[in-house]
Order: sequence, then C-alpha cells, then structure tokens
Amino acid sequence: MSSIHKNSLIWGGIVSSSPISKTYSFSTLQQAGEYFLKQGWTDGLPINLPTEKEVSKFMDLSGKSNKDIIGIEPVKGREITMEKVAINSVMAGCKPEYFPIVLTAVEALVESKFNLHGITASTMGAGILTLVTGPIAKEIGLNGGISLFGPGHQANATIGRALRLVVINCTGSRSGEIDKATLGHAGKYTWCITENEDFRPWPNTGEDRGFSKNTNTVSVFAGLSPIQVSNHSSQDPENILGSFRDALFAAGPNQGEIVIIFCPEHVQSFKKAGWTKNQIRDFLYEMAVRTNDEWGFGSIPPGPRPTGSEITHSALTPESFTLLVGGGAAGAFSCVIPLWAGGVGSQSVTKELI
Repeated sequence: MSSIHKNSLIWGGIVSSSPISKTYSFSTLQQAGEYFLKQGWTDGLPINLPTEKEVSKFMDLSGKSNKDIIGIEPVKGREITMEKVAINSVMAGCKPEYFPIVLTAVEALVESKFNLHGITASTMGAGILTLVTGPIAKEIGLNGGISLFGPGHQANATIGRALRLVVINCTGSRSGEIDKATLGHAGKYTWCITENEDFRPWPNTGEDRGFSKNTNTVSVFAGLSPIQVSNHSSQDPENILGSFRDALFAAGPNQGEIVIIFCPEHVQSFKKAGWTKNQIRDFLYEMAVRTNDEWGFGSIPPGPRPTGSEITHSALTPESFTLLVGGGAAGAFSCVIPLWAGGVGSQSVTKELI
C-alpha cells in the first residue's frame, strides 16, 4: 500500500486549523486520487499524490522541520507549515528545485497588505499572479516568452498551481465555500510568469522595488482578467500607448496599481525612441482621463459619487503602473491587468527568494 500525506485534518468538509498533517493509506494510487478529488482537496484536476517519499524530497531541500511555520493567514489565523506547502507543491507537480519560489510566494501571500482573505472571499474573482525575477527564472525554465500565459511550461504551470492548492487546503478557500467569485478566470488555476529577458531594456520589477541587480525576487499580485491591447499599425510610442486608453478605462478610475505587460514588438519601438519606464508611466497617467460624468456610476468605487466635468485619472499616480516585458517576439499584442479592489484593497508584495 502507498502511504499518502494529507494537507490538514478534515471534519465535516471544514479544513481544521491544526498544523499537523494526517497520513492516509490506500489500496491503489487510483483510489487515492479519487478520494482526494471527492474530498475537495484539489483544484478539480488530477494531482500527483503526495507520498511520504516525494514530500521528503522537498523537506530535505529546505533543510527545515516539517512543523516550521512559513506564515499565518492573518484573518483566520491558520498556520501554514513547511510540510503543508511541500505537500501541496508535490500535488501540483512541482520539482523540488521550485520549492524556494513557492515558499517565498506563500510568505508574500500572508502579508496583511496583500489581503489574501479579501481576494479569495470576494465576488470579484481575482487570481494570484506570481512574477519571478532574477537568474533563478532561467535556471528552472520559467517562460517569459511565447504564449506567456499558456500551457506547456512545467515551472510556470506547477508553481502557480501549488499556490492555489495552498490557498484551497491551508486556508479553506474552496469554490462555493469561502471562494465566492461571480466569474473568476483561468488564472485562478495557475498564473506564474517571468519577464522576457531577451527584450527587456529597463530594470525589472525587483530592481524597481529596491532590490539589487541579479537578486532573485518573487512578487504576487491579485490580478483580474487580462485585457489584450493590439497595435500593429504604428511604431510611435505615443500612438502605441494611446491604444491602451480603453483598456485602462475598463479597469476603472483611481487605480492604486495596474500591471501592464508590453510585448517585445511594442518594447522595441519604445527602446528605439529612447523612452524610459518613467516616461511611459507619465504618458499613460496623463492620457487615461475622463470627466466624472463619463466614468459613470457603475465604475466609481464605493463612497460619494463625484459628478460634473472634473477630470479623474485611471490611475492614482504615474507610479501606479507596474510595467513588465513579456510574450513572444512576433505579434504586437500587449495587455493590461487590473488588480483586485483597484490595487488599493490588496497591494502587491515583492520578496527576496528564501
């Protein structure tokens, strides 16, 4: 028989706050997999079974005890231990060398300013967008190029999936229970990327946030559905950036943070014209404005409704724009990723790799 680790004790469908993992035995691996699915311990897809042997590979790499606490979910007070993160990483299909990234991301997720409980319980349906920067991304094969958000890349797919499984099994945020998303989006299964280093002419996000060059960092964002923006007709930076106007309006007014991923074709035009990140931020901020009447009631955050011809920006400040370079070299398709509650109710977190 195969001995199978379970993430945490389960009673009546409620995940307990116990830091102790329980061991189950099954006659066959198929029986074990079906049991996990029926208990709601997965994301609905088949998993790699977390046997003691596989979990120990991750624990041995960490050099820490099973019961060491990585973080505590601040609203429900649930402890997330090394062993629980290892179990969910195995279930997601991670390789042991991905484990430090998963651990660092979990540390970021439980910071109070990220507001993990808020984004998972909200009807707004955010996913966890994880961004890895530094040499580690290339070392483990993270994709920042062709089909950036698509399938076919084990590191991207399994790291993002491990974080979702940690949220499901360590905080109890299952669909229909704590997770009350009206729609959600595919990024809630898995959403982990890096930048396209072959085309990045500027400092990466880690450097933008005060870390030294070549430092390995992990950033987490509470991302809503990406809005694709195309412009194949111009190489002029102002014309290209003007194409983002409607996508930024879709995000809403007064956004505290907005992620924009520029494709290599657009970035090459910016580079040729000598535009810096700060120039792009300033242009986007000044361009994406509407009168309060044009914004309309439906897009205005809760509170007093401004009216009249007074101008309101899409972003709170030029620094509200987080700018990345990603995607394949062919095709002038970039995207805007709005964040949960306007990037104010949940703030992104960047941490140096454990």
